[in-house]
Amino acid sequence: MTCIERASPALNQILLKLYSAEKPMEIDHHLYEFGSAEYHILSEASDPRVAFLSISTAPLCPGVLATNELSSYTIEMIKALCPAVVEIAESTREGYQLTLKLNLTKIPRGKDYIKVIKEISTVHSVILSSQLKEILWNFNSDDAIKGMHKPIKLVYNPREPFFVIRQPQQMIAVFPIRFAEKSDVIISTAFFQELVDVGSSDRYAKAPPCSWSAIPPPELRGEAFEDLSTNGGFVSFDISSHHVDGKRLDKTVWNLLNFNAYVRYHVKTTKGFIQRRMRKRLENLVEVLHHTESLEQVNEQITRHQGCSTKRLVRSSKYSILKQRWGNLGRKLKRIHFRLKIQGFGRFRQRWLRLPKFSSREYTKLD
Repeated sequence: MTCIERASPALNQILLKLYSAEKPMEIDHHLYEFGSAEYHILSEASDPRVAFLSISTAPLCPGVLATNELSSYTIEMIKALCPAVVEIAESTREGYQLTLKLNLTKIPRGKDYIKVIKEISTVHSVILSSQLKEILWNFNSDDAIKGMHKPIKLVYNPREPFFVIRQPQQMIAVFPIRFAEKSDVIISTAFFQELVDVGSSDRYAKAPPCSWSAIPPPELRGEAFEDLSTNGGFVSFDISSHHVDGKRLDKTVWNLLNFNAYVRYHVKTTKGFIQRRMRKRLENLVEVLHHTESLEQVNEQITRHQGCSTKRLVRSSKYSILKQRWGNLGRKLKRIHFRLKIQGFGRFRQRWLRLPKFSSREYTKLD
């Protein structure tokens, strides 16, 4: 993933470590970074007050800008980073375009040193921005007024070149979009369509008009096939003169250089958001299923318990009914049996129908 910040994170970390060291450090470090940038940091323990930073980068526009030389405007922009700290070395290290001499003792103490070192770490972005500024500044030149419609190929990342086409009234920046996965293509297509709709609204009338097409625009006819073979289409921005006036120039240049990085960042974060939502949705569905299963088990237990209680209740109710019926029948039979009453029969039964009582006396056996 491309770092959208202007400062190089790795270079910034090394310079902070070198400056904050309690004892003199000896550093001879090579660093390679996105955009075909190569750094070499050299610091000797014998002279810890000075460090040398060499940088080599591919030209932003091959064939138009010199390969091994930087323009005077780019040199002046580099000197303006931190004039008290940064100097252009008299001799450039072999294999590099530029060597800077850093006077570490002139870096202010306190919290300001972090800001100064971070500013020095933006040297690569300053070189690329100054090269693109020179191209955009030529928009008002005689060639632009006459009309130069030949596309200018700009290579910030060797795998992601983009084109700038000069026209009499405006300048068009075209970005071929490529992705390795189909899901990225789908997300980016939706993003570009939304970008075109939002850019055409009245709220963003001052922003450069944006358009997207699945096929190369007519301005890129005649370009190499490998530069036009894409699966994400082509995004175009129409840049007019007021977009490159004053302070707007720096912002326009930086946005153009990092548009591909921003698109990939947006696609990556969108995929992460979708995956988080899918996992959350899956967790909710699993929770609902577990809850449903537990409810079914509870209902089944309740049904079983109710069935047993019903059987017991039926049995007990049948027994009560039968007992009540037989009890009534017995009482009726008794009433039928003693319904005929004979006067004096009660005394007769008590006297003559009684069982004899035997005493518990002991008897002796008679021979």
